[in-house]
Amino acid sequence: MSTLDIARRHTADPLFRLVAYALESAHDRPRDTVWSAPHAFHIGSPHLVAAAGWPVAAAAAPRDDGLVRLSSLAHPAQSCELPLTGPPPPHPDWAARTYALLRTMADAGYCRGGIDLHIHSTLTAAAGLSSAEPLECAVALAVADLHVGRTRPRPPRDRLAGLARAAAPDGDEALREAVLFARPGRALLLGGHGRRRVRFDPAEHGARLTLLVTRAEDPGAPDIQRAVESARRAGATAAWWPGLRPERSALVLLPQDRVTHVRTTVAEEFRTSGRRVPRFVNITVAGAARREE
Repeated sequence: MSTLDIARRHTADPLFRLVAYALESAHDRPRDTVWSAPHAFHIGSPHLVAAAGWPVAAAAAPRDDGLVRLSSLAHPAQSCELPLTGPPPPHPDWAARTYALLRTMADAGYCRGGIDLHIHSTLTAAAGLSSAEPLECAVALAVADLHVGRTRPRPPRDRLAGLARAAAPDGDEALREAVLFARPGRALLLGGHGRRRVRFDPAEHGARLTLLVTRAEDPGAPDIQRAVESARRAGATAAWWPGLRPERSALVLLPQDRVTHVRTTVAEEFRTSGRRVPRFVNITVAGAARREE
């Protein structure tokens, strides 16, 4: 296939066509690689995680002048061109974590010549699932892909996770594990003995996994707790926070025969109290980050 195929191939996933074409439009050159990485979530424990079928995508092409050019569909007016060495110049907040990772990888010998990169997430921050870990994993894998066959073999994913941790030590290490090592219909149990995959497929048990997202301008624990309590009264069998603390969303398990009733009940309760009705986002238990063709 030519390097432009994914951008113009009508059978390709629209998300990956979009980021490949956006890289070409933003930086006037075709992509060399496109990677996707799933959002991830905790399952009621800091040590039990899984991946969601809502990805982040990164399209990339190598450079030879030591520069990084970053662009994003979510920040069309804030593209930036930055050096990989020397003191970091001012840059947009949205690019900070990606830029730190690229500099860390360059210090370790990966793509020191530079990179053009375009990123996009299928979920916004309002959904309550962290985009930071899937974004850094997609970027790290894209950089490693560009590096293959030049001076080193493809680095293992554990190595890339270590570089991401070095660049952003405050990130959620368990979510990184899910992004890099998940399998469809499986959760990752993490502990002293490494990672272990356990069956987690709600559909097998006649249930639907749903992300319940509040929509108030001032989201917080009281709003999402109210939504969860309403869902539980209406028939949800389990609920937990996708992160380590209550924020603006929760994951709920809904029996298939109660889905409509739960959605209607929660909507009516919020509408009656004059608050914005929460959204319900279906979640599939997905596999790990991958290269898109």
